[in-house]
Amino acid sequence: MFLILKVLVSALIIGIISGIAQISPKYGGIIAALPLVSLLSLFWLSIQGETTTELSKFALGVIWGFPATAVLLIIVAISLKSSFPLIVSVVLGIGGWSVFLLLQEVVMKKIF
Repeated sequence: MFLILKVLVSALIIGIISGIAQISPKYGGIIAALPLVSLLSLFWLSIQGETTTELSKFALGVIWGFPATAVLLIIVAISLKSSFPLIVSVVLGIGGWSVFLLLQEVVMKKIF
């Protein structure tokens, strides 16, 4: 039952953002850029009884993934602007995201 509630609330938020984006792509994008998924995840994890230590680790993991996510979005935006189909743009973005995460991991291991 709790899983259904999580899915419904999350879907409602995504639906509202999509509706706003249809009216104003700029403001829809700004709202979508909010860390809603991260905050929802923290909220759900907290309700499920995770400790603050685990919540903190999750939040740091989100920060760790942010640069690669920015790379993904830049690649998708450039690809779409260059008239690539959405699916191709997303695949290219995921590829860039994967490469960036791998490079980030290698660089961070050498530094630390």
